[in-house]
Amino acid sequence: MQFKQIVGQDAIKQRLINSVTENRVSHAQLFLGPAGSGSLPLAVAYAQYLSCENKQPDDSCGECSSCRKYQKLMHPDLHFSYPFFAKHKDDTAITFIEQWRDAFIANPYLSLDTWRGYLEAENKQANINIAECHQIIKKLSFKPFESAYKILILWLPEYLDKEGNALLKIIEEPQPNTLFLLVAQNQDQILNTILSRTQLIKIPALGYHEIKDFLVEKHHQTDEAAAQVAYLSNGNLTEALAMLQDGNDSFHNQFVQWLRLCFGNKGIEIVAFVDQASKMGRENQKNFLRYGVNFLRECCLILSGAENLVHLPPSELETAQRMAKAMSIPLAQGIINELEKAHYHIERNANPKILFLDVSLQIIKLISLTIRQKADT
Repeated sequence: MQFKQIVGQDAIKQRLINSVTENRVSHAQLFLGPAGSGSLPLAVAYAQYLSCENKQPDDSCGECSSCRKYQKLMHPDLHFSYPFFAKHKDDTAITFIEQWRDAFIANPYLSLDTWRGYLEAENKQANINIAECHQIIKKLSFKPFESAYKILILWLPEYLDKEGNALLKIIEEPQPNTLFLLVAQNQDQILNTILSRTQLIKIPALGYHEIKDFLVEKHHQTDEAAAQVAYLSNGNLTEALAMLQDGNDSFHNQFVQWLRLCFGNKGIEIVAFVDQASKMGRENQKNFLRYGVNFLRECCLILSGAENLVHLPPSELETAQRMAKAMSIPLAQGIINELEKAHYHIERNANPKILFLDVSLQIIKLISLTIRQKADT
């Protein structure tokens, strides 16, 4: 992985390169960024740069023996640890290393849901177990084999339970030229004893235009299609790529039609919509609900007089302006809350037919309550 393959994050890339050229490489670093920001590929690109035999001013060379091994994630001094779904108590990350390499090479902007798809997860909970902690200690007790550094990249240390305390000594007093690169999304879920022993590198979410330009240039999307996906992804490139893979079409007409049915309290037609929505597939259902949340937030901006902040294509903006006339901010916020709860439950495999029917009824209830309140005033 080279820095040039990573979308955006130019300031972070330069900071990492400077730490190497100025010989200020901390032995334990925490790459903290939201999902889809590129924290994991940045850690891998940084490790490759550290091990590169012919470093360039702004990137690894990509051609030396070390870089070629890094591109296949098969360098003898590069080690990974990550959450997995153990079938046996002595399973460790090495048990699943082939699946890990396949998953990362296919998409460096990996999510836990994507990773789950490469494993026979069944209903098991992901974690980093005590056997893996002992394996980390064993692997890092040796000197580097080929390069200047032996590097461990630990993805999602949030899944280290109290067993993670077994790593404290080796993190605090590692072998010479041994680096720990932790890649996390939620600082509050990391053991404080580990957090206090790392140098924090905060990685921001990607910008709207960074994602849009990437989709146009690298995935040959039209400006309109790229704009909608960038808008829906909310700075999360993992989500943006998942939407492309799912063949995501515009949800605008479908969502607006659903709201109109709810405003008209058209029960039979709502049941037909629910039947249709239940067959969309889990990822499309999540994207549909996410679109609804974002669209209603744009309506709230219009209602608040902040129309200059709205990011909608012209045709959708016109619909949002008309819809804002029939809405109030409390009503929009109430519907948003219902859509967010539905998204949460879809992620946890709720029955979609029951779920969409319930959300429809809750929206009708909110609309009826708003109408009654207006009548009373």
